[in-house]
Amino acid sequence: MSNIVAVVGRPNVGKSTFFNRLIQRREAIVDAVSGVTRDRHYGKTDWNGKEFSLIDTGGYVVGSDDVFEAEIDKQVELAIEEADAIIFMVDVESGVTGMDEDVAKLLRKIDKPVFLVVNKVDNNKRLEDAVEFYSLGLGEYFAIASINGSGTGDLLDAVVEALPEVEEVEEDELPRFAVVGRPNAGKSSFINALIGEDRYIVTDIAGTTRDSIDTKYNRFGFEFNLVDTAGIRRKAKVKEDLEFYSVMRSVRAIEHCDVCLVVLDATRGFDGQVQNIFWLAERNRKGVVILVNKWDLIEKNTKTAKEFEQHIRKEIAPFTDVPIVFISVLNKQRIFKAIETAVEVYNNRTKRIKTSVLNEALLPIIENQPPPAYKGKFVKIKYIMQLPTPQPQFAFFCNLPQYVKDPYKRFLENKLRDHFDFNGVPISVYMRKK
Repeated sequence: MSNIVAVVGRPNVGKSTFFNRLIQRREAIVDAVSGVTRDRHYGKTDWNGKEFSLIDTGGYVVGSDDVFEAEIDKQVELAIEEADAIIFMVDVESGVTGMDEDVAKLLRKIDKPVFLVVNKVDNNKRLEDAVEFYSLGLGEYFAIASINGSGTGDLLDAVVEALPEVEEVEEDELPRFAVVGRPNAGKSSFINALIGEDRYIVTDIAGTTRDSIDTKYNRFGFEFNLVDTAGIRRKAKVKEDLEFYSVMRSVRAIEHCDVCLVVLDATRGFDGQVQNIFWLAERNRKGVVILVNKWDLIEKNTKTAKEFEQHIRKEIAPFTDVPIVFISVLNKQRIFKAIETAVEVYNNRTKRIKTSVLNEALLPIIENQPPPAYKGKFVKIKYIMQLPTPQPQFAFFCNLPQYVKDPYKRFLENKLRDHFDFNGVPISVYMRKK
């Protein structure tokens, strides 16, 4: 479990630039994730060996730049509630504004680490101007210029210093399934239908994920932990429809599970918020099963399910090898099929393929369709192995790894999927120097 750091502040102070700067640096090290990067308001980064999740709340404020202050206050309240530390960003060009004062008022009341960050300080004159932010009553501030990164090092030193130690959870070996989705998609009902009124429960573990509940589930020969993000206490102040709220909730559950059951409401379709949660799971390299709930409410003809499914697959390309199960929690339709599918996805995610089997299956295909030559140089892939990681990652050893481009990596991924069942599981393909 990593800590969550939220970046708050009014629009146009440079939150996103700062956010992208931190996330990019991390991505550059890890190996850029193949496929499409969606617009990012969530990412992981690390500093001095300490990893944390970063949430750019600005990305979730709906509307234009003159967003209503109430909306920003809501974001800040949420961030206060959910995050372990808060970066409050202001802008030296515009000085202290009324909105900044409102946010500062909320932040002064809390007992979590708050870092006041004055952005766009890129010369000495501006360094002097920054002094006026002492008036916000949040103590010392950090002067940075997120456009070129100056000052961010000191800020991050202070942030990771202040983050609480993440207690390592005693992991039992059971798979962990998280039920995620937007509010009112039927997550709670799904879990209640599974557990049944007479509760087939072995133990209730209060989850370490703040207040998501883990239920040990044992029935029909399946045993796993169910991570329920639905039963989390309703916030009195927070409007349920906030995209940010669902995402905050899902972040913790997703980071902490093996397979995500993404529940969506068939009457609302596979909308932006559900997609956000889907890509969150994909980026964390978790298994995914999409559950289309309330299917009983849809007017159907013979093609309805097929068309609905095609639409979803179009939206989630290029990662289309994902099981989609149509369920009705109300009528208890296919809910065990949903769990069976999740168990299959879990098995796919933990699958190990012998090196000899991999090479036998793929080398002939690669020989037939080698990577395109680049500047007259030919890439020769000699050998393939699966890396010893918790999720499927494959290293292809070759003479010129830098010349193998994304389309060919996707071709290799598709061939892996054709030969070995990785339904529901993101695969990473790396090119390595032999």
